[in-house]
Amino acid sequence: MRNIISWAVIALAIVSTVGIAEAQDTGKKVIATPTAPNAIGPYSQAIRAGKTLYLAGQIATDPKTNQLLSNGSIEEQTRRVLDNLTAVLAADGLTMDHVVSTTVFMKDVNEFEKMNAVYATYFKNAPPARATIEVARLPRDAKIEISAIAVAP
Repeated sequence: MRNIISWAVIALAIVSTVGIAEAQDTGKKVIATPTAPNAIGPYSQAIRAGKTLYLAGQIATDPKTNQLLSNGSIEEQTRRVLDNLTAVLAADGLTMDHVVSTTVFMKDVNEFEKMNAVYATYFKNAPPARATIEVARLPRDAKIEISAIAVAP
């Protein structure tokens, strides 16, 4: 009986290992474009997994200069962030209409209405689900960061 249990455990371990190997081969594809800011760490601008595109958070960095619009208003920073996300989507043949979810990180949620007015101009039809969170600090002391998830047709 003990040998049967041992062999069952070994067989289960082999099956689990094979399953892990298959799970690691997800077919994920890195999406990158020079028309959006370069990643400033060990992450990708976006990852495509199947029909889903996961976009890294973008701050108001100008892709031409790699400088933050540090003196920009919340409206200007929001516009730059959404333009950056638009560029990453375009690199994979998608548009803002493909976005199903966003997460908005704001330094000051009191500026929500101003951010929201700009945001609404980018998502006119069936706007995505959204979470908005006030945070103590963002990279480069940005006022806003937005990440997104899009689904291809």
